[in-house]
Amino acid sequence: MPYTAEGPQRKWTSEELRARIPGWGVDLDPADRPAYPQERFAPEATGAHWDFPERQPETYPRERSIEHAQLTPVFGTSVPLRGLSGAVRRFAYRFSEGRAAHWLLLILGDRIDAIESHLRSFLTTRPDNPVTDTGVLSERRRHGITSRFGRRRADVKHHWLDPILVVGPWLLGAWAAVAVVRGLGRLVRR
Repeated sequence: MPYTAEGPQRKWTSEELRARIPGWGVDLDPADRPAYPQERFAPEATGAHWDFPERQPETYPRERSIEHAQLTPVFGTSVPLRGLSGAVRRFAYRFSEGRAAHWLLLILGDRIDAIESHLRSFLTTRPDNPVTDTGVLSERRRHGITSRFGRRRADVKHHWLDPILVVGPWLLGAWAAVAVVRGLGRLVRR
């Protein structure tokens, strides 16, 4: 069982694994591993006073990997899942961490969360301002263009794409808002 003093129980012996997997066990000799003294279980040397750590209370359902039977004893709770991004992230945990679908859905959840945050900012007295938040104005004041050439910078290759990624979603949102207002105007006129 993980998170215990003894560590997980092995399914196969070292000899069975060595017979099945070429090269398995080359680091079994403690002399070949510099970290061996830290791997030994010696509670008197470390001062550990527990066999299994005290569990953090789970105040609301948490997303958990299907690879593990239980949550880790301590887990992060700074940003609880909410909204559409939370639903996408919960769905991602139905897949194994070894599959691309798991990670791509988590990335999609992050992007959706960013959009939700932008939309939520419009409900406040100080909404997001893409011009000042991205530092576009400092490009002219702080020699932004000239500092990019002749210095072998790796980000020069994608400079043409930056305005599209920064301004594109705002233009798309404005176009959608205009389309909705026009559609509502047509409905009212009928």
